[in-house]
Parts: sequence; structure tokens; C-alpha cells
Amino acid sequence: ADMLVALLHEAGFSGFEETDTGLLAYIETGKIDAILFENIISIIDVKYYISIVKEKNWNEQWESGFNPVTVNHPKTGQPFVHIRADFHQRNKAVNFDIEITPKMSFGTGHHDTTNLMISQMGLLVLAGKKVIDFGTGTGVLAILAEKMGASEVLAIDNDDWSINNAAENITKNNCNCISLLKAETVPAGDKAPVILANINLNIIISSLAAIRNACTQEADLLFSGILAEDEPVLTQALINHGFSKFNTVNRNGWLIIRAK
Repeated sequence: ADMLVALLHEAGFSGFEETDTGLLAYIETGKIDAILFENIISIIDVKYYISIVKEKNWNEQWESGFNPVTVNHPKTGQPFVHIRADFHQRNKAVNFDIEITPKMSFGTGHHDTTNLMISQMGLLVLAGKKVIDFGTGTGVLAILAEKMGASEVLAIDNDDWSINNAAENITKNNCNCISLLKAETVPAGDKAPVILANINLNIIISSLAAIRNACTQEADLLFSGILAEDEPVLTQALINHGFSKFNTVNRNGWLIIRAK
């Protein structure tokens, strides 16, 4: 299963779930490379089936089992960010309380990659700065950036569901300096001293030139959605594009890399 996850992740699959009978791997409809997929399957030699996940009331399913998430500050260890649904009580003991309804978008703080991004944002100074959130999903990182004092946030995603979901969550959290953009990469002309990218290795690497062009001098960047075994590949790609690696944190096989 671990080998399958690694290979399918490289092939563009973005979600995985191990069950008692096998592995569920998710990819956006129409994005699967049939030849590459068959090559991977021939290596592992497993039986498989393909099905399309129908739209359904994800809120109802999510609400039935969703628990709030509290992320501690990486330095102090104290409660830093609390992510909850509208039917949960606010947590007054944290610095930042965020209300999120994910629908079909990624980003509630439960997954290690989002949790790592939120935690490491505690080390950044965002007050008065512009922030680019590339792959915004639910908008949770953009919302946190504004709550941390960012003067302007550009939240980018290539999925209509995510753009609509992020817009709803931005409104729920009374944010007013976040702009949403549907795009495949960071657009030319936009520059920021802080860039967040919680996506996956392939998209990050293919977008590094655009991300580099969007950096102001001495920009801070956080990259996540990366498997631990992919660290050498991304590190070399960062070096090739003029970045220097500042810090790496590994949690349960997922990485976050802070770069300059």
C-alpha cells in the first residue's frame, strides 16, 4: 500500500484511504493518465476497479463525525489555532478561532499537511504583508493569514468547488482582505513576501518558476503536501529555481519545507 501511495501520488492522485480490503485512491475525473496508471499497476500487480464519486451532501456526512481541531504553536506549545464547524463552541483559549465548512474541498486541519502549514505559519510575521495562498481549498490558510494581520491575501485554486467553498468560509469568518482567483498557477504580475503552497509535489515543481517570479526579495515560503521520500527531489528543484531551504518538519511521513 505504501508503494502504491507513493507511485500514484506521483501520477497525480491526491487522496488515499486504506480499508480492510484494499486501498482507495482519488483523482479528479478526467485527469488520470491511463498509460501511466497501467504501468504502475503492472509493477504492483493488484486488481482494481474505477468508479466515479457522485456529488452528495458532504456536510451531513462530515457533521456526523467531525471533531474540532486545535493546533498548537510550534515554539510555545500553547493552543494557537482552533478550527471548528458552526455547530461547535468557540475556543476562547486560542489566538485564532476559525469556522470551516469543507464541503468537497481540502483543508480542515485534520490532515498532517494542513496541520503542519497552520503550525508553521505561527513562525511567520504576516502583519501588514501580502500573502499568496496557492491551492487554497477551503480557504483555511488564507483566513488564518488575514486573522494574523495580513493586509492582502490572494487565494488561488483551480477547482470551482474550492473557490465557492472558500468564498463561503471567508464570509463566515468576516474576512474582507482576501481575493479569490481560479487559476492553474500563480499569475504573472502578482508579488508577495509570503507564499503558501499546500498542494502536491508535481504541481509545486511545475509551478516553481511562477512562484519564484511572485516572490519579493527575501520572501518566506511554506511548501507542503509532500511525502518524506520526495524531499530530495523538491530540494533540488528549489535550488535550481534560486531558493534556499530554511527548515523541514516531518510528521507521519508528510513534510513541510520552509524556503527563502
